[in-house]
Amino acid sequence: MLPNFLLPESIARADGIGPEVDLGSQCGKLLVLTLGIDRIIEQESLEVSVWGSPDGKNWGMRPLSTFPPKFYCGIYSTLLNLASRPEIEVVRVH
Repeated sequence: MLPNFLLPESIARADGIGPEVDLGSQCGKLLVLTLGIDRIIEQESLEVSVWGSPDGKNWGMRPLSTFPPKFYCGIYSTLLNLASRPEIEVVRVH
């Protein structure tokens, strides 16, 4: 399977929300989320969370997955198991 991007390469300077991504055939499956940081400002951190919705309107009260705050360049991965949440059809990054 080819990788899908929840958020294309970008520069983050403030809080934001990425575009909605339809999971399609990946609904209810185990996903590998990868965060790549090429540059970061000293003494600053990046916090990334993934939110899910069954309809693209109701995003719930808490994220499906969160990367711990990152302070350094690198490639970080985490698992997102949607097996217990088959109703989630759309995700986005905050």
